[in-house]
Amino acid sequence: MTSGIIVFAHGSRIEPANQAVRAVAADLARAGNFAHVEAAFLELGQPALDGAVTALLSKGVTRILVIPYFLTLGMHLERDLPRLIDAIAQAHPGLAISVTPPLDGHPALLQALLDRANQ
Repeated sequence: MTSGIIVFAHGSRIEPANQAVRAVAADLARAGNFAHVEAAFLELGQPALDGAVTALLSKGVTRILVIPYFLTLGMHLERDLPRLIDAIAQAHPGLAISVTPPLDGHPALLQALLDRANQ
């Protein structure tokens, strides 16, 4: 199976914020030596999740891991993302697609906060 990753963010009317998510996705690809990484947005940014899935499918990806670029579990991750994932799974029956938890609770998050607090 060829795997791909989608870094899934909310999106912003401020395009530099969307570009920052795209940069994080590119950094993830380089740091993890992952061949297929895309950024995607719930709203206010492009591509949308289905567009990123289409891009990965065009590269032969058959398994996708969606990593929410959200701090906590809220309405978008409880309601909107599962609805989008279900629609994608129905549209692409051979695709294995899964979602990680949000960033909250990850030990590196505390270290990032400590780094900011000590600046």
